[in-house]
Parts: sequence; structure tokens; C-alpha cells
Amino acid sequence: MVRSFLRDDDLSPAEQAEVLELALRLKQDRFAERPLEGPKTVAVLFDKTSTRTRVSFAVGISELGGYPLIIDSGSSQLGAKESVADTARVLGRQVEAIVWRTYAQDGLEEMAEHSGVSVVNSLSDDFHPCQLLADLLTVKEHFGDLAGRALAYVGDASNNMAHSYLLASATAGMHVRVAGPANYQPNPEVVARAKEIAEQTGGSVSVGVDAAAAVAEADVVTTDTWISMGQESEKDARIAAFGDYSVTAELFAKAAPDAVFLHCLPAYRGYEVAAEVIDGPQSLIWDEAENRLHAQKALLVWLLA
Repeated sequence: MVRSFLRDDDLSPAEQAEVLELALRLKQDRFAERPLEGPKTVAVLFDKTSTRTRVSFAVGISELGGYPLIIDSGSSQLGAKESVADTARVLGRQVEAIVWRTYAQDGLEEMAEHSGVSVVNSLSDDFHPCQLLADLLTVKEHFGDLAGRALAYVGDASNNMAHSYLLASATAGMHVRVAGPANYQPNPEVVARAKEIAEQTGGSVSVGVDAAAAVAEADVVTTDTWISMGQESEKDARIAAFGDYSVTAELFAKAAPDAVFLHCLPAYRGYEVAAEVIDGPQSLIWDEAENRLHAQKALLVWLLA
């Protein structure tokens, strides 16, 4: 059966753990797995600009023995002159897998339905599951385990990162706490699904408006930009709304003494996070950025197997 990775709960707890263990092994021996030897081709589609996603998938596919076929939406027919379903049928006959950084989640689902090959969500408006694999890998590397750890996400609780933190952290058996303004809360269906998963894994889910309560004694503190792509016109309103959710040194001090800080980048110092936190000794953002490579390689190896 062809498996895709469109949202974080497409992997069961056991499968997520398997992918993360494989990522640790591939980080130690980057050429241990070569399922794309040939080279076989993986299509990597971009509807949004990218640095970490583009680099990590291109390098990772190459290290797995394959060829990354990078396609920008502006230079293809996808979504403009040709339907997603038709594009999927064309690509599926020629490539081993499809990676897509896009807007609508339902486009990814349509691609997976019609391509006949594994489709990977490298970012959508609803979820960012590849980033979460990298984040969990970073936490696992640092602490040695995931289950039972408390992770606090503060800021825009309605965005794709908040949704993925809820699902992926619950899958890992973590205690995930999300805090954001009342008008920027997560999708209730995602929260309900995360709670359902947490009941199976021994984790827990908390969603609210109190940043200090979310961060209190947390092992991991994380946030995201307040102004994502396509939201530039809302900049002033968002800065006003999220002002109390900035990860300042004072807020970070409420976490556990050995807590670590994560951010998926790009970051805007002085807005969602203070420079002294993101550039401080407890920040793991550069390990996190590198781990996109290792986590995504492990995911591709697992899916292709």
C-alpha cells in the first residue's frame, strides 16, 4: 500500500518513533540508506518561497541516491492551466515520490489520491509535519526521550505550526500546551484529534490564552512568526494582538531550568522572540534547522519501503 504523509497523525505513535530512530541513524551515517539509487527522481513542488525546505529536500534526496526535480509553480501548469488531479497522474508515472509546499490541504489530498506514489506535505496552510519531525528529533537528541516531556507553544495558535505541534507532540506522548489570543485559537477538530491521540499515548493537551501558564516548567518552549506568507497586510493588527505572547527572557525563565528553545525560522527578533532567547545558550534552532535534512531523509526511506 502506498503511504503518504499529509499531516502529523498520518504516522502512528510506533511509526513516528521508528522514523525518528532511523533519522538518528542517518544523522550518524548519512549514506547508510540509498533507496533512490539510479538515480530515481523525486518531484519537489513549491508554491511558496523556501530556504530550509528547498535545501534539506534537495540535499536529502541526493544523499539517498536520487535526483530532486525542483518545480516552482510559476514555471509549471499546476493549479493554473492543469488540475491537481491531472498533474498528479502525470508525475506519478515518472517519479518515485512527490513533495509539495503549498497552500490548501485539500490539494495535497487530491495529489495523493491520484498520483499513485507517496506524497509528502512539506508545508500547507493547515500543517507543517516535516518541521515537527525535525523538532521532535532535536528534542529526542537533547533529552534522550520524548514521552512525558512538556512542550509549550505560544503565539499564533491558529496556524499550521500550532496544529502540527498539537498532533505530533500528542503522538509522541508529550504534554503539549498551546497559548494564543482568544481570536487566534487552534481548529477545534485538530484539538479534539490531539486529545484523542494523547489518551492513547499518555500525553496531554492544553489550549488557552495564558502564555505564562503554558510555559511554566516546560521542557521545550517554541513559537513561530506572527506574520506568515500571505498575511503581510495584517501586520499591524497581528503585532498588536500577539504583543503579550513574545518569548522574552522573562517568559522563558518560567520554563524548567534546563528548558530548550525552538523556532522553525525565519525568526523576527524583537517580535515573537527576544534576541537573548533565540541566540542564547538554551536555543537549539541551528540543530533544529539541520535536522530537517535527517528527519526528511528518514521519512522518505520509511515511505518508500
